[in-house]
Amino acid sequence: MATAAAAAAAAAARGAGARAVAALRSGCRTAARGRSRAGPARSLCTAPGTAPDMKRYLWERYREAKRSTAELVPSIMSNLLNPDAIFSNNEMSLSDIEIYGFDYDYTLVFYSKHLHTLIFNAARDLLINEHRYPVEIRKYEYDPNFAIRGLHYDVQRAVLMKIDAFHYIQLGTVYRGLSVVPDEEVIEMYEGSHVPLEQMSDFYGKSSHGNTMKQFMDIFSLPEMTLLSCVNEYFLKNNIDYEPVHLYKDVKDSIRDVHTKGIMYRAIEADIEKYICYPEQTRAVLAKLADHGKKMFLITNSPSSFVDKGMRYIVGKDWRDLFDVVIVQAEKPNFFNDKRRPFRKVNEKGVLLWDKIYKLQKGQIYKQDLTLKHGWRTGAIIPELRSELRIMNTEQYIQTMTWLQTLTGLLEQMQVHRDAESQLVLQEWKKERKEMREMTKGSFNTQFGSLFRTDQNPTYFLRRLSRFADIYMASLSCLLSYDVSHTFYPRRTPLQHELPAWSDRPPATRLPLLQEAQAK
Repeated sequence: MATAAAAAAAAAARGAGARAVAALRSGCRTAARGRSRAGPARSLCTAPGTAPDMKRYLWERYREAKRSTAELVPSIMSNLLNPDAIFSNNEMSLSDIEIYGFDYDYTLVFYSKHLHTLIFNAARDLLINEHRYPVEIRKYEYDPNFAIRGLHYDVQRAVLMKIDAFHYIQLGTVYRGLSVVPDEEVIEMYEGSHVPLEQMSDFYGKSSHGNTMKQFMDIFSLPEMTLLSCVNEYFLKNNIDYEPVHLYKDVKDSIRDVHTKGIMYRAIEADIEKYICYPEQTRAVLAKLADHGKKMFLITNSPSSFVDKGMRYIVGKDWRDLFDVVIVQAEKPNFFNDKRRPFRKVNEKGVLLWDKIYKLQKGQIYKQDLTLKHGWRTGAIIPELRSELRIMNTEQYIQTMTWLQTLTGLLEQMQVHRDAESQLVLQEWKKERKEMREMTKGSFNTQFGSLFRTDQNPTYFLRRLSRFADIYMASLSCLLSYDVSHTFYPRRTPLQHELPAWSDRPPATRLPLLQEAQAK
């Protein structure tokens, strides 16, 4: 996620490169007068009958661009983005929102790192005890740093990978088990690095062409991806022949059973302080909305008793007074379009009642479906956003990314020099560029990089986020920084044929910046 300032650095480098090319083509005449941010334009004036020193010339351009980049970094560091900000894909005013609907898991309640370990261990044990998998897989433990959300899993080939918004596989992020698959093997496997549209699946891994490519979007899917990879690793290391489709189904069923059999719910209820974090932030958001007369409802797939105990911990025993409607065991996403299942009332003990429901009453809890015929504005909670922004705000990341953009601009312009000496220099630059790409990828996650970007393109995860969410934020508490009538304006993202400067706003209006938040 390069900043606009970094993009401007690349544009400046491209401009400097263009001037240099013009100087070469015009003999001893200088193509541009005066100094630019990348340094003075220079000609390659040589003595008659001698060849220009291309190596020296290119490295001079390189050093000038490096100096220019170093000058840009302080201005970028003064415009850091606030990790507690809300970001918009579409223009949206909170003054138009009278009703707020909330999910429960990872929206109203934020879980600690212990939850994914719990899910992984429970599903692993179900594989051993109920699906008769080798007891030796118990040696594998959950690694929170292995996978990221949004990855695709090729069910038939048993490989996990990261795909960008244009269906290209990011080479170096394809894993079979816990080991990376060489780029050459990936290209042979998929006849290139592009996955055709007809091979891409919907959310549930279904494909009409028989090529099942499952995307893991849910935050609960992190233990599932890790468990799949660990069991694959065990079979591969021990030369055990297995059917990848069966493995995928067994792991999926085990993860599901951790939820449906109540294993996860009972563990959380037994030690709620261990698993639920930051309850005071949720209380503050709900109180703020209630004070401004906003109506609220809760829709969750979780059972009534589980939600009740969690909300009592977060808000208090009178938590239902805040919500106009509470719907549990909703079986989303079918909840939003299935008309066949009427609502059922749930009593204090979580028992389903047989009464016919004519209207939804405040303070009551209901199960089943509601068909939505109204337009909804959507907000996504992306917990990973806060940590990624903190990484992007570091000086090391900004220096690396700004120089990476600038060096890319130099390569683009200087590639016109086809002589052997120039090509050797350009190969060195390409090597440096590749190393910087790996370094920036590793800043976020060693195996798969950022949740939001491949090397230069948005990820498939971000494509879906941009399509379905009007705004997105790291946690519900981000709403506390905004007035209930605040309007969110998306930043103009430059297209490939537009000037990066067009996307920039004056610092005073580019909200919300980290420095401004700290000043408050």
